Amino acid sequence: MGIPQSRRKKPLLSFEKINPPQLLVIGFGLIILLGTFLLTLPIATTDGNGLPFVDALFTATSATCVTGLVVVDTGTAFTTFGQLTILSMIQIGGLGFMTVATLFTILLGRKISLRQRLLIQESMNQISLEGMVRLVKNVLLFTLLFEAIGAIILTIRWSFDTNWQHAMYMGIFHSISSFNNAGFDVIGGFKSMTGYVSDPIVNIVLMLLVIAGGIGFIVIAELMQFQRRRKLSLHTKVVLSSSAFLIFFGALVILAIEFNNPKTMAPLGWDGKILSAFFQSVVARTEGMNSLPVGDMHQSSLFLIIILMFIGASPGSTGGGIKTTTFVTLLGAVWSMIRGEGDVVFFKQRIESEKVYKALTITMAAVFLVLGVTMVLCITESGDFLTILFETTSAFGTVGMSMGLTPHLTTFGKILLSLVMFAGRVGPLTVAFALSWDRRKKHFRYSEGKIIIG
Repeated sequence: MGIPQSRRKKPLLSFEKINPPQLLVIGFGLIILLGTFLLTLPIATTDGNGLPFVDALFTATSATCVTGLVVVDTGTAFTTFGQLTILSMIQIGGLGFMTVATLFTILLGRKISLRQRLLIQESMNQISLEGMVRLVKNVLLFTLLFEAIGAIILTIRWSFDTNWQHAMYMGIFHSISSFNNAGFDVIGGFKSMTGYVSDPIVNIVLMLLVIAGGIGFIVIAELMQFQRRRKLSLHTKVVLSSSAFLIFFGALVILAIEFNNPKTMAPLGWDGKILSAFFQSVVARTEGMNSLPVGDMHQSSLFLIIILMFIGASPGSTGGGIKTTTFVTLLGAVWSMIRGEGDVVFFKQRIESEKVYKALTITMAAVFLVLGVTMVLCITESGDFLTILFETTSAFGTVGMSMGLTPHLTTFGKILLSLVMFAGRVGPLTVAFALSWDRRKKHFRYSEGKIIIG
C-alpha cells in the first residue's frame, strides 16, 4: 500500500527550489574546490609537495574568478600540470560554468531546459530569454576564434626568443589568459610583461585580446553583424564609447604622470612610453598584467588605476568591477539631476528608473565591500593604506594587478581576499540575491514622507 501523497516527506533540499543566483554561486564554488584539490597534489608544483590548502584555495579562486592575484610565481612554482590546471580554470571561469555546461548538453544531443536558459540569462546578464542557446554558441565561437588568432601571432613572435614548443605553449597560455582577462603569466619571477615594455607585437596583441574579452560577447556579436544590420543597440553604443574614453583618458593621465619617473617611463623611448601608457590603461580595468613596475609608479597613477579597476569591464564579459554601464548610468543620473531633468538619456534613449536603482545598488554594495575589507586588512596585514586598498580593489575588480602585497598576506588575508574575488566575479548583487530567501515584491506602498537631501 503506497504512502498518501500528502504524508510523503519532502526532501530537505530541493534542486528545483534553488534560484539561478544560488546555482551560480554553488557552481563557481564547486569549480574552485575542485581546482583547490588539484593544486594541492604533489604533481602540481615543481617542489613535489603541492600547494598548502589556503594557497591552493587562493590560487584556484583567482584563476576561476579570472583575477590573476598570486601568492606564488606561476611560471616557476607550478609544473606543466599545475599551469594547465590553472589555465583550465581560467577558461571555465571566463566563459562561465553555465556556458560550459550548456556546451556539454548540446554535444550530448539533449534539449536545453527553461531552467538552464534562466541560468544562462543570469550568468550572462541578459535582459530576455530569447536566443540563449544561440548566444552560448556564439560565445564559444568568438572565444576560440580570438584565442586562436592571438596564440598564433604570439607563438610566431616568441619563436624568435625560444624554441617552437615553448613559444607555442607561451602563446596559447597568454592568449587564453588575456582574452579571459585573467592576468596570469608564465614568464617567471613575478616580472609579467615588463621585459616586453617596448615590444609592439606583444603589447598590441595582448591589448586587443583584453579589450575583446572585456567589452562583452553581446557587443562582439553586434559588431560582427554590423555590416548586415547597419545599426547598434544602446548597450553596445554605451559600452564602446565608455570603454574608448576610459582607455584614452587613462593612457594620457598615466603618460603625463609617469613620463619623467626614473623607475618607470624615463628610461624608455617615445614608443615605449606610449605603448606602456596604453597597456597599463587597458589592463588596469580588467586584466592585471603589467609592463611597468607597479610598485614604482607615482601614488597619483596608482590611485587612478584603483578607480579604473573599480569600474572594471562591461556586462557579459570576462572582466569584473561594477561594469562600465553601471558607471555611465550613475554619471547620467548625476548629470540629469544637475540639469533638472527627470530622465537619464543616452543617444536619445531613456534609461528606465529600475536600471538606475540597480546601478546605484551595485556601486554602493561594491564601495562598502572594498572599504570594509580594506579596513579589516589594515588591521591584520603589514602594509600602508594605499597598498592594501590597491590589492583589495584589484581582487574585487578581478584584475590581478599587485603592488607586491599578495605573496606576503596572512592566512586570514588570503581567505578574505579569496571571498572578495569570488564576490567580484559572481557579482555582489548576485551573491546578495543568492543569500536572500524571500525576494517577493510587496503589493502595497507606504505613505510618502518628507526628508531633506543635501
